[in-house]
Amino acid sequence: MDVIPGFDAVTDNWPRFWGGFVTTLQLLALSGVGAIVIGFVVAAMRISPVASFRVFATTYTEAIRNIPLTLVLFFCAFVLPYLGVGIGYFTLATIGLTVYTSPFVAEAVRSGVNGVPVGQAEAARSIGLGFGQTLTLVILPQAFRMVIPPLINVVIALTKNTSVAGGFFVAELFAAGKYIANDRGDAVITALLSVAVFYLVVTITLGRVAAFVEKKVAVLR
Repeated sequence: MDVIPGFDAVTDNWPRFWGGFVTTLQLLALSGVGAIVIGFVVAAMRISPVASFRVFATTYTEAIRNIPLTLVLFFCAFVLPYLGVGIGYFTLATIGLTVYTSPFVAEAVRSGVNGVPVGQAEAARSIGLGFGQTLTLVILPQAFRMVIPPLINVVIALTKNTSVAGGFFVAELFAAGKYIANDRGDAVITALLSVAVFYLVVTITLGRVAAFVEKKVAVLR
């Protein structure tokens, strides 16, 4: 008799569970890196002296942030293939998660940049530095300390958002749990609790990292 009712359904399907967990980590890593790269570019455009860049970045940020993730992934999983984009569902899900997360990264970066005293940029311009040099050499190094904690929070949210990809033909962790729950009606609670434990391993670890980094980079005032 199982100590935990239905736990044998988890152990019997361990390869599926583990495979789903690995897929979740891959989605998290690839879309996280992509979102950070795009987010930094969008943030730079939002504070750019070029008006057209600011308009584009603002429109992009506000539009994507206010569209449900499910709709973004639906577009990637069904509309893009219909338009002739011949790539796998995993890649399409990665693209969707990247696009959806990038505006949140951009806002975190922009808030950090706004936290740097204006006098720093003025001093940089006074010695002849252009916008790009001022941003990369003066502003971002100082903003970096304030950006890290909210960025990690964005990554934590992304970790949970990867579960939506399970509804679009990607065999990630939540999809694995749903399969077992459907296959074994007596193990629904156990399967879902097991999925929750896997997510908690990632999110709690990231939360600890965020707390550690926040202490290390805290600015003395």
